[in-house]
Amino acid sequence: MPAEHGHGHFHAVNFDPTAAEPDRYDPAPTHGRAYRIGIGGPVGSGKTALVAALCRALGDEINLAVVTNDIYTTEDADFLRKAGVLDTERIEAVQTGACPHTAIRDDITANLDAVERLEEKFPGLQLVIIESGGDNLTAVFSRGLADSQVFVVDVAGGDKVPRKGGPGVTTADLLVINKIDIAHLVGADLNVMTSDAHHMRGELPVIKQSLVDTPNAPDVADWVRSLVPAG
Repeated sequence: MPAEHGHGHFHAVNFDPTAAEPDRYDPAPTHGRAYRIGIGGPVGSGKTALVAALCRALGDEINLAVVTNDIYTTEDADFLRKAGVLDTERIEAVQTGACPHTAIRDDITANLDAVERLEEKFPGLQLVIIESGGDNLTAVFSRGLADSQVFVVDVAGGDKVPRKGGPGVTTADLLVINKIDIAHLVGADLNVMTSDAHHMRGELPVIKQSLVDTPNAPDVADWVRSLVPAG
């Protein structure tokens, strides 16, 4: 939006597309608790399907649980329970009642409470995956909630998405370009998406995947394994 400077004309206001809003929470010490990985991204990008894939891939080797976030429903938690990827008691649902970023960045209390309930139920819990509700490219997790963040985009949004930037794309610890099996159907150029993603992210990793072709998300699962302390 242009801003008036008191001398009869306006100047454009420039925004940094890589800048995240200030995090009001300090990073939480990781010792003695489960490692927490946040998974965020736009609506329909495949976050819940990725969570399910990680549960299938890691559930037999890592003591893990899941917290889902939806605005008014428990739909994502219900999907995971029906899919049978984890014991239903290992899945907690948070209803944010507002834009999902409010509960993963602005006021993380409900999510921390859900994580603590899971840790009380399951002593020795090694990993909690926290799935955000669908949000936009600015949605990042507070470091007081998530130790690492995965941001998921998909080819259906168009190959322009990575170069649009936003802190979700540029600052997440891992960027996943999802649904690559349908790129040719939606006219998305994977080479452009990958090149733009690396340009926007520098040295931060990018993984392309199709959960149709690799239903257990092996590359993302390996990335998670590299982060979770041995039990």
